[in-house]
This record gives sequence, structure tokens and C-alpha cells, in this order.
Amino acid sequence: MFTPVVELRNPQVVILAAGIGTRLGLSSPKPLTALADGQTIMQRQLRHLAAAFPQAQVMVVIGHKPDLIMRAVPHVLFAYNHRFERTNTSKSLLLALRLSVPGGVLWLNGDVVFECGLLERIHPMIKADESFVCVNTAAIGDEEVTYTLDRDGYILRLAKAIIGGLGEAVGINYVASSDKTLLIEHLERCADQDYFERGIEFAIETAGMRVRALDISDFSVVEVDFPVDLERANSEVCKTIRRR
Repeated sequence: MFTPVVELRNPQVVILAAGIGTRLGLSSPKPLTALADGQTIMQRQLRHLAAAFPQAQVMVVIGHKPDLIMRAVPHVLFAYNHRFERTNTSKSLLLALRLSVPGGVLWLNGDVVFECGLLERIHPMIKADESFVCVNTAAIGDEEVTYTLDRDGYILRLAKAIIGGLGEAVGINYVASSDKTLLIEHLERCADQDYFERGIEFAIETAGMRVRALDISDFSVVEVDFPVDLERANSEVCKTIRRR
């Protein structure tokens, strides 16, 4: 279980890494995919998290080939989704939130490759303890979760294939301490194969939870689902290498 977090600058952090990742076509868990800089996706995530939130406690939700992930990153906490073959990210996030201590939780998908500066961008929102979803307004992919806003600028819809979507959710999110119980209740309502975004949308629709869309379009973020995504992620990683 998490230890209490004293400063909002160092939130509880969850990485969702239980999935099989069949679309990428690799035998190892997707978060252990090697990138062009020699790091795996998860090693890169953890390095960026340590730089931005040096005192944060990180929990990784595992399922598929858990021993490989546990050996690769032994210094974090682990929660095992024993139903990983039959469930999606809504149930992995539910497991992690149930294990968390009071306070907000920052979570990200285990297949997201992003720039370190993105985490600096979200500091003010975490300090304010306000729920948010990081979004990219520059493009909307066919397979991505998109969103719309209400008249006050909060998220209204959050799902795949929304007509008139304003951008795509990138898989990095935060639930405020005051919203966490509400989100847990609505993740419990989700079907086993629902993504966690359905739980957020449930909470917005039925309980009026207010969630900001935090625009991070000026940062490179790639969610690696297919081989073409991995190529794009490595292209962005190579740019970072050249800037060093």
C-alpha cells in the first residue's frame, strides 16, 4: 500500500501495465518495449516521474507476464490484477485506487512515451488538487479517446469515436482527493472490458464530477498500440537524443 504523501508536488502515482498488448505483436509486456535511447517505455516513464516528483511513491498494476516487469523495475510497488485476461484498464485503475491512501492520484498508461517537461506542466493542477485529463488538440487518431466540453469548459464526453471531438486524451490523468471515492464508485459500474475513461464519463454524467481538459499539445506524447506508433515514438526519442 502507498505511504502517505506530504506534498501535493509528490502525488501518488499509478502506472497501468497489466495488459497483453497483442496489437504491437511482441512477446514481452508492452511497457518493456525497448526505445531508441536504450531504455524501455517504463524505464523512461519512471525516470521522468523521478525527475518531476522525486518523493512520489509509484505503484505499477501488473498482469501479463508479471515476473518480467517486477524484475525490470524492482524498486516500485506492485498490484496484481489477477483478472487481467478478462478485464481492461477500468478494473486495473479500480484496483489501484482502492489500494491508495487519502489524497489525489496521478495515473498513466504503461505504453505512453512522453517528454519530461509534460510533467512540469501538470504541477499547478496537482498543487490545486483538481481532476484533469491530459489532451492533445493537434490531432485526433482513429483509435484514440476523444472528448467534448460543456459550457463551463469542463469535460462533457470522453470516449472513442465522439462526433465533434476536440482532441484526444493521451493517457495521463489525475483524480483529485475529493473526487476519488466518486471515481471508484463509477469504475465499479464499468463492464470488465471498459477503459477507465468510461468510469470518468459515468462520474461526469451521473454525479457531475468536474474534470479539466489539460492541453499538452506542445509536448511529444505517443501511446504505443501498433508498430507504426512505436516508429513514431522512436522518432521523437531520437530528437531528444540529438538535443543532448
